[in-house]
Amino acid sequence: MSVASKAPDHIRAITPYPPGKPIGELAREMGIPEANIVKLASNENPLGMSVRAKEAAQAALVDIERYPDGNGFELKAALCARFGVQPEQIVLGNGSNDVLELAAHAYLAPRSSAVFSQHAFAVYPLATNAMGARGIEVPARAYGHDLAAMAAAIAPDTRIVFIANPNNPTGTFVDGHELETFLARVPSDVLVVLDEAYTEYLSEQQRYDSLSWLPRFPNLLVSRTMSKAYGMAGLRVGYGIGHPDVVDLMNRVRQPFNVNSVALAAATAAIADEEFLARSADVNRRGMAQITEALAELALEWIPSAGNFVTFRVGDAGAANLALLKQGVIVRPIGGYGMPEWLRVSIGLPEENARFITALRQALA
Repeated sequence: MSVASKAPDHIRAITPYPPGKPIGELAREMGIPEANIVKLASNENPLGMSVRAKEAAQAALVDIERYPDGNGFELKAALCARFGVQPEQIVLGNGSNDVLELAAHAYLAPRSSAVFSQHAFAVYPLATNAMGARGIEVPARAYGHDLAAMAAAIAPDTRIVFIANPNNPTGTFVDGHELETFLARVPSDVLVVLDEAYTEYLSEQQRYDSLSWLPRFPNLLVSRTMSKAYGMAGLRVGYGIGHPDVVDLMNRVRQPFNVNSVALAAATAAIADEEFLARSADVNRRGMAQITEALAELALEWIPSAGNFVTFRVGDAGAANLALLKQGVIVRPIGGYGMPEWLRVSIGLPEENARFITALRQALA
């Protein structure tokens, strides 16, 4: 009997999270020069990160031999100034994935459960299973969250409800009034993790202020990331904002120095760069129109998206994905989300979107 066989059953049953294919990997597999590859698989900002953030990251390298500020004082101060919250309401993470897992570590255990939607972010069941807890997957409604059904699914042993808004990988959106109504239905001893990784891409008409709900709903944790609209996916910075008692528990299980010095400096500078955020959102809006117009011309079904990606149905997604890869275009198959006929494409720069559209036409010819 091997040492691996002694690991808990719930750990051995986990299927690891499959990341988007890196450019270098496709270059090796297909013999395509990296410069000729377009990656639209991981919902990254095609503009990269702002000049302010890059300069701050570069300056932080001077003291890289020192441990980072384990409390993230300056970043928390920037977040407090931006959102009108207190430092004790903030927990920092190595990306928002880390924040989601910290919530699971703090609240889940064997003989407890977490509720999440079908076709929602893969980290929710992964974090739940890693704690030996039971996942309650609620069937989706129009590929998005059915909040009434999720409220009804909460069991006596439920400790967390995960909601992604906008949702990944489908891009669906729940308006603020529906979310507020849902929060009022959830028992006060169940933590609601509202994952707003793509919130910066919402239109003015879609925007709502989830942080203003915190005084009324101390069981709400809002999770956000610097990886998407801020263009800092490689630096891994996320944050959660909630009640001080919730944040205190999460900090007890947080690894020391979980956000590195370069990431802290870049994120602190990026938070105030509203001009860069506005430009990122504008590029996304234009790119979304460019791609969805092409999908309509190709008579392909797609799911209206509030994020920086769009999910579309091609039938044989495996074959279509391979045909795209052979042309040096990387998108994301989402069969693991129970959607084997669909692909997800991130919004890129205009020329990257055009390259994808041309490759897709060729793949479907």
